[in-house]
Amino acid sequence: MKNDLMFSSKSDEWATPQDLFGALNATFLFDVDLAATAENAKVPIFYTKEMDSLSISWSGDTTRKDGPACGWLNPPYSRGAKFIAKAAEERCQGFLTVMLLPARTDTKAFHAHIYDAMTGQARPGVEIRFLPGRLKF
Repeated sequence: MKNDLMFSSKSDEWATPQDLFGALNATFLFDVDLAATAENAKVPIFYTKEMDSLSISWSGDTTRKDGPACGWLNPPYSRGAKFIAKAAEERCQGFLTVMLLPARTDTKAFHAHIYDAMTGQARPGVEIRFLPGRLKF
């Protein structure tokens, strides 16, 4: 399948709809936005493309007394697999990442880091939630 059929724009960076973010933030109380621009950041602490959040520790700028630090992540679609792998790595360090991803359950990244086909369940420390319908960006 060609990617141009999947995307209606040449950009793969989409700002998270505020109502979706607000509902998730009410539950998770995000400490950091892990892939943002100054214009679309959802949390006061955020990492831009220039900061390259894939190469730094996500919990470095965030500490909580009430549990693990928690990051929001709506990654650029073209780098989704790299961000999924990084979130899995950070999960092993105790950092919680909530990600907005396209429902592509056939990808290598999904099976390597999110879902365990052998057990038929999400990998340890992973929760999968599917949103009804399509988001409007």
